[in-house]
Amino acid sequence: MDRAQKEKVVEELGQIFESSGVVVVAHYAGLTVAEMQDLRARAREAGGSVRVAKNRLAKIALEGKPCESMADLLTGMTVLTYSEDPVAAAKVAEDFAKENKKFEILGGAMGENALDRAGVEAVSKMPSREELIASIVGCIGAPASNIAGAIGAPASNIASILSTIEEKAEAA
Repeated sequence: MDRAQKEKVVEELGQIFESSGVVVVAHYAGLTVAEMQDLRARAREAGGSVRVAKNRLAKIALEGKPCESMADLLTGMTVLTYSEDPVAAAKVAEDFAKENKKFEILGGAMGENALDRAGVEAVSKMPSREELIASIVGCIGAPASNIAGAIGAPASNIASILSTIEEKAEAA
């Protein structure tokens, strides 16, 4: 890579570190191309991405960024899994690490907070943005359906009483 390409990579990595809700750093030594493609596909499905970059360039890109404290994790063959959703990349990395022992999570960063291995695991167990929205909508929707049921119930009671009276009148 020439200097211009390196500057471009540093700029791209800088944008990743600034805009991502979470960045997970892992060692990937020994993974096959197919396994890396699987990881990339899973990350894409979850709304995240996977990036392999030179540690030296990643450390330069980290300078002055909120997650600068994770620079110590960038040693050896590292891969970055990241997403705007603060949970998605951590979930993808955790799930992938459970199936592939060669994929070793080192830690990461969530905003200004550096995460160790246990921190990434804790973040992965949190509900995603979509799950939170669904539960909030469910909470908001439940009272509305209860109100509709309560309003509709007296009408159905009145209708059943009227039909009973009609039946009695016809029988008499």
